[in-house]
Amino acid sequence: MRLWLCVLCVAAAARAVRAEDYTEDEHMIISLILRDDTRPEPAAEPAVPFYRCTKDAWRIPGQYLLVLREGSHESHVQRTVRRLRATAARRGYLIEVLRTFSFPGALQGILVKMSSDVLDMAVKLPHVQYIEEDSSIFAQGIPWNLDRIVLSKHTAGKYSPPNDGGQVGVYLLDTSVQSTHREIEGRVSVTDFNTFPEEDGVRVHRQASNCDSHGTHTAGVVSGRGSGVAQGASVNSVRVLNCQGKGTISGVLGGLEYVRASVLAQPYTQPPIVLLPFAGGFSHTLNTACREMVRSGAILIAAAGNYRDDACLYSPASEAQVIAVGATDFTDQPLNVGTTGTNFGRCVDLFAPGDDIVSASSDCPTCFTAKSGTSQAAAHVAGIAAIILNSSPNLTSTEVLHRLLQSSVKHAINPSTFPEEHRLATPNMVAALPTTTSKGGELLCRSVWSAKSGSSYSDTSTAHCLPREEMFSCSSFSPSGVRAGESIKMHEGQKECVAHNTYGGQGVYAIARCCTWNGAQCQAHTSLHEGERAACPSSDHHLTGCSSHSLSGDATDAIRPLHGDQKGCSGRTGVRSHALCCQASDLECQVKEHSPFGFTEQVEVSCEDGWTLTGCTALSRGSVTHGAYPRENTCLVKSSGGGKGATVVAICCRSSQAQDDPASNHK
Repeated sequence: MRLWLCVLCVAAAARAVRAEDYTEDEHMIISLILRDDTRPEPAAEPAVPFYRCTKDAWRIPGQYLLVLREGSHESHVQRTVRRLRATAARRGYLIEVLRTFSFPGALQGILVKMSSDVLDMAVKLPHVQYIEEDSSIFAQGIPWNLDRIVLSKHTAGKYSPPNDGGQVGVYLLDTSVQSTHREIEGRVSVTDFNTFPEEDGVRVHRQASNCDSHGTHTAGVVSGRGSGVAQGASVNSVRVLNCQGKGTISGVLGGLEYVRASVLAQPYTQPPIVLLPFAGGFSHTLNTACREMVRSGAILIAAAGNYRDDACLYSPASEAQVIAVGATDFTDQPLNVGTTGTNFGRCVDLFAPGDDIVSASSDCPTCFTAKSGTSQAAAHVAGIAAIILNSSPNLTSTEVLHRLLQSSVKHAINPSTFPEEHRLATPNMVAALPTTTSKGGELLCRSVWSAKSGSSYSDTSTAHCLPREEMFSCSSFSPSGVRAGESIKMHEGQKECVAHNTYGGQGVYAIARCCTWNGAQCQAHTSLHEGERAACPSSDHHLTGCSSHSLSGDATDAIRPLHGDQKGCSGRTGVRSHALCCQASDLECQVKEHSPFGFTEQVEVSCEDGWTLTGCTALSRGSVTHGAYPRENTCLVKSSGGGKGATVVAICCRSSQAQDDPASNHK
């Protein structure tokens, strides 16, 4: 029987009950139901966006996240709940508010269980920014050796990291953990947070070995006595996955909220690491919560996913401020197990060992097992991050990412193992322990690729740097060789690297060179008129990158970096030049150029040891150039057609005060 019959009965007897006996919710429900149906409705609010999981099989119909507008407060949350209950009751539906979420200043939300028939009203509620259907997430475990991540000389068979990460805390959002296992006993604290869905199926035998399997193994990889990367780090277990390794977006939101409250109540001397060894479909809400956690000081490390797919389609790996980790096997090649395998693409930050990893098993307190997947790879990176933080406790999430990339093994992966459209953007880096304790001050850079633009004339793609990174250069790449160059724009105080498609183009990528260095202040300077050079404002600025954009849509590979007394970027008729100039007291830069004799499809030039690639430019010599792009410390240019090919120009910079690390991170 629908709710309205019951409410009408209550309303009919209202004369016998005092008005003050009703709750505020009951007053609103009764007034809405007794209202004359012929009375016109007030002006309807415009409908807000509704999102659902990109994987239909992972959706949870009937369970929704109502995310309120930025700036909303607790009063708006309660008002929205009351209004939703009242409007649902008027149509004869019940709703159930399961919980609320609060990340002050970034996210206020409500998890509601309700019929999909109520959605058309919910999307019109005041204060609601968007609604997202809740969806499932899954542990990324599918069962080498710690010797793989140690690059410095060490005793054979003995794991010898720079430190044990003993001052660092890791929050593990996973299944439950068998904290009495000898590998992790005394190192794992089981928190009182438990939010996870019931197991699928009518009859599920909940053996501890099933419920604890994934979490126990992952905790062992992080800090196990014999199998752990950071064997002194403490692990806090926050349960968000059931015995089958399945959870929900809403459950993870609750877990993150719990972690945030715990950190605020008892701050760590080092930023906490939050390990997310699972993946779900792309979620705006989960990505927003992760972004807010990083803004609050946490370091989030996530599994890229085991679907042999673009990691940008999954959360939390798709969030730019989360360190997303893919998996490799013992030969440093992408993990493939049967029909599954590691995700890839521009949203992956680096790879780590993830094949046949031996760690604690929940079958018994002394048992071990082998598991494979990006969960195990992410746990390796969480352990390495703990070791880095133990030596340098004041690092931000962005700085930790750069340290991870700095110590990684470069060019180990065969790019042909990835789909062609993802080969350039997927990082060729496998995580490893730092060979020395860094004293800081190094200029560290990475390349950030955009998604591919559309193929229309005016389509663009945009690449951004993270907070606390400076954009040192901007370039573009076109697989078809047709593009109109790139420009640097400011949006809400942040630089954007924008690549421009043109007539006949099939899409372009923007590539931002993003660097960390305390004290560096970089500005983009654009030529006042087409054909004029873009100049740095003063002699104490250093040119770190050149870009150019043709308003007529022609290719623009003729902008040359100018050093010496007149630092800047040359001009060309019909082209607007852009110079990125950075001011820092101990920065020095130089230009390296390579022009091979005759046509060569790919031309490259690398910065010398101790120097870091900041700018990457292509100069056409009569051929079609596809653009210049930086890969680690090398600038590459691809060209096609006739002519003499292309010249590649790299800008290499360094700190004149930083001590060079003699150890090499290349295999």
